[in-house]
Amino acid sequence: MFAAATFRAAAPRAAAAAAAPASATSVVLVAPARGYATLKEIQMRLKSISNIEKITKSMKMIASTKVSKAQRNMETARVYGNAAIALYKYTEPAEPETSKRMMVAVSSDRGLCGGIHSSISKNVRRNVAESSPEAPIAILGQKARNQIQRDLRPNIVVTFDQVTKNFPTWLEASVIAGELINAAPAAGTSGYTVFYNKFKSVIAFETTPMPVYSFEAIKESPKILAYEVDDDVLKNYEEFTFANALYWAISEGYASEMAAKRSAMENATKNAGEMIQKLTLTYN
Repeated sequence: MFAAATFRAAAPRAAAAAAAPASATSVVLVAPARGYATLKEIQMRLKSISNIEKITKSMKMIASTKVSKAQRNMETARVYGNAAIALYKYTEPAEPETSKRMMVAVSSDRGLCGGIHSSISKNVRRNVAESSPEAPIAILGQKARNQIQRDLRPNIVVTFDQVTKNFPTWLEASVIAGELINAAPAAGTSGYTVFYNKFKSVIAFETTPMPVYSFEAIKESPKILAYEVDDDVLKNYEEFTFANALYWAISEGYASEMAAKRSAMENATKNAGEMIQKLTLTYN
């Protein structure tokens, strides 16, 4: 009875309060306009972009240090590469028109360096389409492999990962050259075309094909036939020349990659700085 009376007494007061106009002390909640971030969201985004700027700036400094070291190594590798090219230039080896060449793509496992790996993949795909759709492909590095295998997976005969993980070495190039020479008979090839990024400057590179000839092509060269050369000696020299050419290509590609990474990180740092300035103005 007492509870019912209390309810009846409170009901008119509640109805009167609901019907009364809002007082001056009422709190009105206004939803933020669509498309505008709150101050806390802007602050969180400023913090995240500042952290990204620190990372890209550090990566730029590391790449700058590696570029100078890679350039010195590349100059040494060019001596080996020029010796290999000189052999093919003066012996003028000839291959049959029906011969099939193996395409060797020289890239790496590292990213964040612009379109340096895409350039290798595009040139390999274009060359396969123009020369022979069934041409076998050997790939150095995961980046080019992931791109080439989308369209030419059946053509891939051998791949190499962790190439130049620390720094290009002649030993690494010679091991890869030996594996490619062993894979050539099964693939039915009589020569190689090495695609690599030639270092032009710290801001420019050029994807270049380099022909490498087989032992049979060098042996049948008229200028080699004019001399008495043992097959074992010529075979060893062919393997040594291939390793020199591959070492040169890997060293050129490594220097181009480090230079491209330095430019990419410099641009990323610059863009992050501009975003921080705009967000700071918005926050203030």
